[in-house]
Amino acid sequence: MCLGIPGRIVEITDPANCLAKVDVSGVRRVISIRLLENDPPAPDEWVLVHVGFAMAKIDEAEALLTLAAVQKLGEAYTDEIQAFDSSVIL
Repeated sequence: MCLGIPGRIVEITDPANCLAKVDVSGVRRVISIRLLENDPPAPDEWVLVHVGFAMAKIDEAEALLTLAAVQKLGEAYTDEIQAFDSSVIL
């Protein structure tokens, strides 16, 4: 199962290539923010992450509600976090 998981932008690592470091449940990875280049996220803002891309900006309340909901999925959530932990943008 592939889930969109809320992540908090830690830093914009490469503005020219639309890359940012995001924290998803304690796991930090660089993701693409290219899909949001018309309204790019800033550090400490929340985004919905799916397969290495920020799909949408979300507010903190929505992020926390979504995290609580996906954590209830148990193994599916754990699998998604493990996949995110082992992913990398080349």
